[in-house]
Amino acid sequence: MNENARLTAWVRGRVQGVGFRWFTRANALRIGTLVGFASNLDDGRVQVVAEGPRAGCEELLEWLRTGDTPGRVDGVTEIWDTPRGGYETFEIR
Repeated sequence: MNENARLTAWVRGRVQGVGFRWFTRANALRIGTLVGFASNLDDGRVQVVAEGPRAGCEELLEWLRTGDTPGRVDGVTEIWDTPRGGYETFEIR
């Protein structure tokens, strides 16, 4: 369960213009082992890509689904993959 993973999640709801990406970054940095980004999409969703220990990615995904997020989350779709690298920190795009 300590293997590294890549989580890509698409969050839909009222998640743009409410500080959602900033809070997602703050939570990723709080977890302390994740790198990646949170980005607004043209269709109103936020895309979150996180790489690091699978347990940390799962913690972030749980927060996205049930945490005290800004705005309103109507649903989260995720896929899992092997890390691709290329990130030094967790950033907002």
